[in-house]
Amino acid sequence: MATGDAFKVSSLKGKVALITGASSGIGAGTSVLFAKLGALLALNGRDVENLNKVAKECTDCGADEPLLVPGDLTDEEIVKSTVEKTIAHFGRLDVLVNSAGILAMGSIETTDLAQYDKVMNVNVRSIYHLTQLCVPHLIKTKGSIVNVSSVNGQRSFPGVLAYCMSKAAIDQFTRCIALELASKQVRVNSVCPGVIITDVHKRAGLNEEQYTQHNQKCNFIHYFLIQTHALGRPGEVEEVAHSIAFLASDAASFITGVNLPIDGGRHAMCPR
Repeated sequence: MATGDAFKVSSLKGKVALITGASSGIGAGTSVLFAKLGALLALNGRDVENLNKVAKECTDCGADEPLLVPGDLTDEEIVKSTVEKTIAHFGRLDVLVNSAGILAMGSIETTDLAQYDKVMNVNVRSIYHLTQLCVPHLIKTKGSIVNVSSVNGQRSFPGVLAYCMSKAAIDQFTRCIALELASKQVRVNSVCPGVIITDVHKRAGLNEEQYTQHNQKCNFIHYFLIQTHALGRPGEVEEVAHSIAFLASDAASFITGVNLPIDGGRHAMCPR
């Protein structure tokens, strides 16, 4: 295959992609990359101001203006309207990127049912519902789904119990529906990031002092990084976004049911 052909295969040009969690972090970075690759975008997020900023970044890349479908996906009516507005605007759907999610700290002793329900509703139930409504449209286009999971779904960590459980559920969800939809040529994969430089830890409830301490551990203490990430550093949003773009594109046409670690080797490491 010639280099030019390979570029065309990996391009997302003209494909309609619905990306959730697009107002920050991995979802925002993925939106901008998809725009650069020529995708037509429907962007969902809860922070309307940030969502507008991401949309401007997309248009600054020369892309068509994204359709903004803001709202909280734990609201079933918002989920329904998100899909309806996307299909009404574009007429089809080729790619679904489920990037919306929250991180919450807590152990079996400190995670009450309210926190557990919130994490599972955002990280699992809303994704289940949105995907279910998108599947009929993805079957028509023989499209693809990419879920944003976490190394926490593959490895066990104390102090983030509900989050770990939710990401393990997403990994299983990915594999199961990959098998269910394979005969209809819809591919389903997930990416499983390690520590990525985003503001997710602040949103999880860390105060400035705790967040600074976390960054000192994750970004600046070489020994700590060597112990937790084989490559000795945290990841960047763009590194996850490129993996999502690959899995969503025709370049990954023979890949389905994969939970792909994007974690600098963290999933492969064990204490010694």
